[in-house]
Amino acid sequence: MDQRNDSAAEVVFQMRVVLAGISPMVWRRLLVPATTSIADLHEIFQRAFGWSDEGLHRFTVHGVEYGCWRPGSAGFSTDGRQVRLSRFGLRVGERFTYDYDFFAGWRLQVRVEQILPRSPRRRYPACTGGARQAPPETCRGIREFLELRLRWPLVVVAGRLAELLADFLDCSDDRARAAEFLAEHRDELTALSGLARLDDFDKNALTTALHALDLTTIRLPEDEPA
Repeated sequence: MDQRNDSAAEVVFQMRVVLAGISPMVWRRLLVPATTSIADLHEIFQRAFGWSDEGLHRFTVHGVEYGCWRPGSAGFSTDGRQVRLSRFGLRVGERFTYDYDFFAGWRLQVRVEQILPRSPRRRYPACTGGARQAPPETCRGIREFLELRLRWPLVVVAGRLAELLADFLDCSDDRARAAEFLAEHRDELTALSGLARLDDFDKNALTTALHALDLTTIRLPEDEPA
């Protein structure tokens, strides 16, 4: 491995990743090794914001688009598995973007906050900060999500959940009626539980989820011995 790749293996980017256009702000602070590929960074962002990778995506770094080809996408000049972050020579303060689900128009604004030495006592990638849940993928854009938050503030969500709980307790002695009630209100309960957690965030739980990712960067030509 050449000196350039030796150096990259010892470097970690601290990134502040913000979901554009949302207030109150949805953001994450992530520690990502410089050896991470664009394909793996896509997986990290999907997990960090609770998305299911059903939409198309693209990164724009230094004016060039990168990503992994999917049916329906325009394609990319370079396979995202073959492009590592170390390739870009990113410096503290530099920014790039990640777009996901072009119909909804979600955009992550990424800023390099620090470039750190890799610690042998820490597993990567990791999350060290953040706030709030990303919009559910059933929302078709920023406007719809903000209208949803206005229509369903936490106090209203809690009130409706209390009503449903009271109705369920009224019929809980009858298994058939209880099962019918749950089936009838399953979708509403799922939606309400998601709305109730919008302001929650657990960086430790996210770090555990990031460690569980199967990041499978392929061997790159420049990794071969010189």
